[in-house]
Amino acid sequence: MDEPVAKTVLKNGVRIVSQKMPHTRSVSMGVWVDVGARDESAEQSGLSHFIEHMIFKGTRKRSAFQIAREFDAVGGQTNAFTSMENTCYHARVLDTRVDTMVDILCDIFINSIFDPAEVDKERPVILQEIGMVEDNPEEYVHVLSGYNFWGDHPLGRSILGTPENILRFDAGAIKDFFHQLYQPERIVISAAGNIEHDRLVRLVAPPFEALTPGNGFPQRHAPRQCSVVDVHHRDLEQTHVCLSTKGLPITNPRRYGLSLLNTILGGNMSSRLFQEVREKRGLAYSVYSFVSSHVDTGMFGVYLGVDPRRALETTRLVLGELSRMKNKPVTASELSGAVEYTRGSLLLGAESADNQMVRTAQNEIHFGRDMALQTIIEKIEAVTANDIQQLACALFQDDHMALTLLGPADTGKKEFEKMLMQ
Repeated sequence: MDEPVAKTVLKNGVRIVSQKMPHTRSVSMGVWVDVGARDESAEQSGLSHFIEHMIFKGTRKRSAFQIAREFDAVGGQTNAFTSMENTCYHARVLDTRVDTMVDILCDIFINSIFDPAEVDKERPVILQEIGMVEDNPEEYVHVLSGYNFWGDHPLGRSILGTPENILRFDAGAIKDFFHQLYQPERIVISAAGNIEHDRLVRLVAPPFEALTPGNGFPQRHAPRQCSVVDVHHRDLEQTHVCLSTKGLPITNPRRYGLSLLNTILGGNMSSRLFQEVREKRGLAYSVYSFVSSHVDTGMFGVYLGVDPRRALETTRLVLGELSRMKNKPVTASELSGAVEYTRGSLLLGAESADNQMVRTAQNEIHFGRDMALQTIIEKIEAVTANDIQQLACALFQDDHMALTLLGPADTGKKEFEKMLMQ
């Protein structure tokens, strides 16, 4: 079904994994670091994301403009992202331009200078990014929901940090965090596309072998979930609702059942929530469920945007669907449909070099080995209706739920609290 993944481990612990896709004309490569926003203290919150921005702002031999121009000159695409537990710097080019891509990615990762002048220029850009999120209520309610659910824990903070922190960070703080946490044993270099593994290793190994091992890493502590109702008043046309409850860690064996549960409840257009809330009652334009998993914990959530006058009614409807998942097994047609939907999504995604690069890296980070696509599909197909019902009973409990509302609130907070505890 898919080509085997090749793996090389350098002497300092850097791991190189790749998957050859001979039918493609491109190569996607990512330099992954098992470091993210949850590895920051409150005073450091936002540093991982700030580094993500600064990586592209100049090295010992390239200016920020030269980095952008060289990628553009080969028709390449490059970007980066920061999550709670990982940071990734990635690019995709034609297979004839791999040498250029590798040279630039290695240079910006290893030789970035974090010029104080560039830090000062990038600071207002990040502040604008924070403001952009806060101006988007559908996105911002997820930030608020994370804080309500995880409480005063790094997982409850915004990945972007706070404006106060961003204004305070200087080049020295950024360099210190980078050198402290970006340790070779936490680095995975992943590639997928029309490339031979031996060639990738020859290109990548020399610069990355020079990295020295670190002196320890801050220990990650699992948070406790909070049960709370929080209403944030804002003058909007809609009330944005986010219901959060307990989820599963990334490596939990029951994750396959959770994926199907999510699909059946609110993961596509034929899901229960989409049909009941939008199609049958016209209560919301956007309604969906989602899964957020970490190495030691997880969150399952439901989002919807609704007329403020119908917020209580619609939230009660969502809770009713959660109860139905607990009280009665899903139907055979729902289960088979969710399996086929998931199977199709996995196989279609496997045709993309970008998707395969990400999947290969995440498998290495979380499992230390490749997880064959056929094996995953077989695990999905083995899930039963009883498995899903038992999982719903374990996760959808009142003392695990947090409810966040952003916008006008025609119903008082106490009414939502009463409903949540019924």
